[in-house]
Amino acid sequence: MSNTPAPKRAPRPPAELVLANGMRFSGESFGAPASRAGEIVFNTGMVGYPEALTDPSYRGQILALTYPLQGNYGMQGGSEGALRSVGMESDRIQASGLVVADYAEDFSHWSAGRSLGEWLASEGVPAITGVDTRALTRVIRQHGTMLGKIIVAGADVPYYDPDADNLVAQVSAGAPEEFGSGTWRIVVVDCGCKENIVRNLAERGLRVKRVPWDYDFTQEKPDGFVMSNGPGDPTMARPTIERLREVLRGDTPVMGICLGHQLMALALGAKTYKLKFGHRGQNQPVRRTTDGRCFITSQNHSFAVDEKTLPQDWEPLFTNLNDGTNEGMRHASGTKFSVQFHPEAAPGPVDTATLFDEFLAKVQA
Repeated sequence: MSNTPAPKRAPRPPAELVLANGMRFSGESFGAPASRAGEIVFNTGMVGYPEALTDPSYRGQILALTYPLQGNYGMQGGSEGALRSVGMESDRIQASGLVVADYAEDFSHWSAGRSLGEWLASEGVPAITGVDTRALTRVIRQHGTMLGKIIVAGADVPYYDPDADNLVAQVSAGAPEEFGSGTWRIVVVDCGCKENIVRNLAERGLRVKRVPWDYDFTQEKPDGFVMSNGPGDPTMARPTIERLREVLRGDTPVMGICLGHQLMALALGAKTYKLKFGHRGQNQPVRRTTDGRCFITSQNHSFAVDEKTLPQDWEPLFTNLNDGTNEGMRHASGTKFSVQFHPEAAPGPVDTATLFDEFLAKVQA
């Protein structure tokens, strides 16, 4: 046994998580030495912080991870071809801040090149450790999602409500991009598209054109459309909704995911509303209405579709078993459907990945 003492860790600056209801949680900073504000939300996943932090759906939000230990496998880097490396859902960290109970500075993983804290610091994102995330989660579950801020070294900042901004415009691609090859051509309308949506389509032999949220995709003549996930209030994406309304009148197959599900509903004349708690994590149970089969899904959204306002030729497809909210819909023709959860979920679960196969079958038909 070595008698060499362990190296001393540099002291971390004090940090504080402050909620809009006045509650304060003290801890230490391990990310960027900056204070940031946003909407405080929690995620119940045991793993997957690279995917969560780079998910555009977390834009403007301070993410609290309920699983205690975080950072133990560090952060991989680099890219793989045209798409980011596995573990990255966009080209940067999208969350405004990170809250954990126990940060593991000494990471260990064959693909890791730096620590979670170093990655956060390099992108200017603050993080706080030492917070009782169980108590924080109970507060959010009782009060509902609320505004908050991470204050580092006493440098206070005002609260910020991300729902007041068009977050889709902040995270969408700046110009059209193409991926994959094959006979069948798919247009993905990027409202904050996760990279794994494009991966799933390309891996199935589809040629994918990803276009910005305000691109006139009605001029495209693909074999299918995919409306991507994204952050914030879906009613902010008015140009997308207007063009989508025209597409839904046609015969081309359409698949909607998360925000894309909400945009499709709005284009049909249905309504959306903000959830009190939101759904976030890798263990959300849903039931398919057609056969009663249950699935475990990954979810990340603050808004939901009011299924009572759906037109007559559309029917609910999935239901959330925790609160009974709508989780999907489909058209009577069978060529168009959407889901509120993430069939492309990484690191999982992958129970509903077969929805991409169902979409491919509709395209080929």
